[in-house]
Amino acid sequence: MPAGDARHRGRTAEGRYAAQAMKAAAALLALAAAQAMAAPQEVTVWRHDTGDAEMAASKAMVERFNRSQDKWKVTVQAIPQGSYTEAITAASMVGQLPCVVAIDQPTVPNFAWAGHVQPLDGLLPRASVARLMPGGKGTYKEKLYSVGQFDVVLLLYARRSQLQALGVRIATVDQPYTAEELHAILQRAKASKRFRFPLDLNGRAKGEWVSYGFSPWLQSAGADLIDRTGYLRVDGVLNSPAALGVARYYSRLFKEKLAERNPADERGFEQGRSLLQYTGSWKAREYAARFGDDLVAMPPPDFGAGPKAGAASWQWAVTRNCPAPQGAAAFVDFLISPAEMAAMSRATGLIPVSEEAAALTEHYRPGGDWRIYFDFAARYATPRPATPAYPAISAAFEKTMSDLRSGKDAAEALDEAVEAIERNIARNHGYGFGARKEVASQ
Repeated sequence: MPAGDARHRGRTAEGRYAAQAMKAAAALLALAAAQAMAAPQEVTVWRHDTGDAEMAASKAMVERFNRSQDKWKVTVQAIPQGSYTEAITAASMVGQLPCVVAIDQPTVPNFAWAGHVQPLDGLLPRASVARLMPGGKGTYKEKLYSVGQFDVVLLLYARRSQLQALGVRIATVDQPYTAEELHAILQRAKASKRFRFPLDLNGRAKGEWVSYGFSPWLQSAGADLIDRTGYLRVDGVLNSPAALGVARYYSRLFKEKLAERNPADERGFEQGRSLLQYTGSWKAREYAARFGDDLVAMPPPDFGAGPKAGAASWQWAVTRNCPAPQGAAAFVDFLISPAEMAAMSRATGLIPVSEEAAALTEHYRPGGDWRIYFDFAARYATPRPATPAYPAISAAFEKTMSDLRSGKDAAEALDEAVEAIERNIARNHGYGFGARKEVASQ
């Protein structure tokens, strides 16, 4: 064989080997790229630590969502509740918020006003949102910014046997106690010498409980914490004649020793020292186990415009700078599906915020033993004012109620709250609802 032909065939073979190697490398690169493209995109979530049952239920939901599809992978960081708000605030200042955050619903407008979270109107399916009761939504300036899975409701607890012994009727959804009737019942209970303080008002609870628990009394009387038509005016609303009547009623409960000003513990009703307890449905499971069929759950008192109850608990929001908003929305939509909402309710005992979810639970379905709580939420729930000023409003109102318990004049206490709230609104230029002139005292 001529040497030239051999060299030519060698070069040809080398070329074929090189081409095959290049094709193999290209195939490997394409496979790696395809695998990279197929890998689910991470969706980061922050939430606060809560009770074991809720945390376990939440973890199970994340696992079900991740198994249900391969486009997104949710990872959750749980932060201690005591430092949770500070952690979110610090992260927002440096642009390090995750995609999804849990937020206490009354503070949602403040987060929206500050630009930390984005509207959900274009992200979540309308049908999913339409199922939700008022306690399942957080809004600001008529836009939706958060949605939730559960709620609680305010009510009066009593023991059937004790009411019967005093000859007191059981209040119902259609015939709640009027404020005057409730006062008369408490006086009768006090006169019986069986109850030192007939009404347990969760007197040791502080913070948001005060606004959550007692601003519905204002709304039931036709007053409110702020004028909700523009979210700028407080004067003439929080210190209106109707509000003043509620403030004096509340103050009288302590003056007449119908409620304890500074209780030593939170077990007055449980231990039979109080006839009635005004609290939330978070006690349902504990009290049902303790009192059985003797337990009676009744509507909040009616101050003239029908009973009212605070609405909404912790909810989910999508942050403004989330790199995967569609994935975040898919996860949030999964959480508010009837099946997942019902799973959370079964694990925690909390009220689901849609009729479809309630129907999937043993307790809250029509005919269920806790259905009355769902009916209260559907009929009486009133969200707290949807304004970024709410934290300031709540703090001022808490101080007012503390002053009333201590015997301060009701008109003076309410006027001070009005001035503090309107000053805060003016300092923040109306929180997006329009500027308001600074008050003269500033």
